[in-house]
Amino acid sequence: MLNFTKKTNSASLAFLIAGAFWFMFGAFYGIVSAIHLVAPEFFNNMQTFVFGRTRPLHVNTMVYGFVSCTLVGFALYAVPALLKTRLWSERLGWFSFVCWNVTVASGLTFLYGYSQGREYAEYVTTFDWFLVAAMVGVLLNMIMTVLQRRENTLYVSVWYIFGMLLWTSAVYPIGNVMWTSAGALPGLLDSIFLWYYGHNLVGLLLTPLALGAAYFVVPRVTKTPIYSHTLSLVGFFSLVAIYSHIGGHHLLQAPIPAWLKNVSVVDSIMMFIPVFVVLANLWMTARGKFGMLWNDLPGRFVLVGTLWYLVTCTQGPLQSLPDVQKVTHFTNWVIGHSHIAVLGFSGFIAIGAMYHVLPMVTGREIYSRRLMNIQFGLVLFGLMGFFLVLSVAGLIQGQSWLNGEGVYKTLPQVRPYMALRATLGVLIITGTMVGFYNVIMTVFRGVRIAAPAPEGAANQ
Repeated sequence: MLNFTKKTNSASLAFLIAGAFWFMFGAFYGIVSAIHLVAPEFFNNMQTFVFGRTRPLHVNTMVYGFVSCTLVGFALYAVPALLKTRLWSERLGWFSFVCWNVTVASGLTFLYGYSQGREYAEYVTTFDWFLVAAMVGVLLNMIMTVLQRRENTLYVSVWYIFGMLLWTSAVYPIGNVMWTSAGALPGLLDSIFLWYYGHNLVGLLLTPLALGAAYFVVPRVTKTPIYSHTLSLVGFFSLVAIYSHIGGHHLLQAPIPAWLKNVSVVDSIMMFIPVFVVLANLWMTARGKFGMLWNDLPGRFVLVGTLWYLVTCTQGPLQSLPDVQKVTHFTNWVIGHSHIAVLGFSGFIAIGAMYHVLPMVTGREIYSRRLMNIQFGLVLFGLMGFFLVLSVAGLIQGQSWLNGEGVYKTLPQVRPYMALRATLGVLIITGTMVGFYNVIMTVFRGVRIAAPAPEGAANQ
């Protein structure tokens, strides 16, 4: 075992396998939560299956387990490859892997009522420290890898990965109020801190990793240099300059300072800048070669992920407007939006990046392209259905409440949509199982190939 932890790309592989597993595990608890919304008494007298316990396990596992683990696994391969060197320390990578996954596994304590009770920040303080240690470990590994690099140019994927590690290492302790034993602040101030963290969880953790992966995969698949290095850096710096201020748009109905509301809404609208800069750069890179991207299955996942990015970041700024929130806030509309952000945008890119680098990490071909294709269809169809069903249900809820109708009148109207949601969830969890099986079989049964030497020329 000790020798294996020294093996090149072993830490990357561990993260990739863990990501595929957590995708399946998190989707299971998503199904459990969906069943509650159709038949609240289905798990009667089973305390570990209460909605208030299964829902945070589902959310945290998908964010920190599935998407984050998968993209960190990608990063541990991609950064050394782009810098034409080896990862500085595989053992430090394994240390980060253990700490990260101990935190994700600690989500099981939610089922027994042990939680900080703050949305997206439910992990108890002890395990918060494990996650911060994991991030700092990856950051140190990346810094030392850069210092020993043989490639002078720091490609934009490296910028995004480093940005994520720096920003999240700083934001996570603040958002989780790790300097207090309670892990929370009194009153309304806690909500401001929570949504500063909660929105940056998507914008400064998942988004940089996903965009770094897209900038890696798209040029390699299309065999075309990135369209514009200047645009890539404009997108990078505008992301951190704008995104970090928008969490307050979740609190427009709360008595937070008016200036904070205004800043949040204005910056939410300004998010069109980094989004369209990035998409223009990626799509111009693939101009005339979208067929190559679509026919390459990992590239297909990434391409669809960029389309979900467009939808997510068009809908997000618009629903930050107060007049829109009058109808959509606190409804299933927002749940539909969060699903396309995590699973649609960053999730699809994570799956594509995983399949793209897995042959290089393992030295084996993907076990089954057919299973990869099946997974793509199941997850895409399921998510599209999710988005449409939850959006319609949210509009029904919002309009009913706007008209002064009581909850007892609204719930029967949305129940059929909740049943559809649970049914579509079966497609997604089936896709996760197909994907996990494909990853495991690739590791043990994939046809051996000669792993290419690290190179970043296709991206630069």
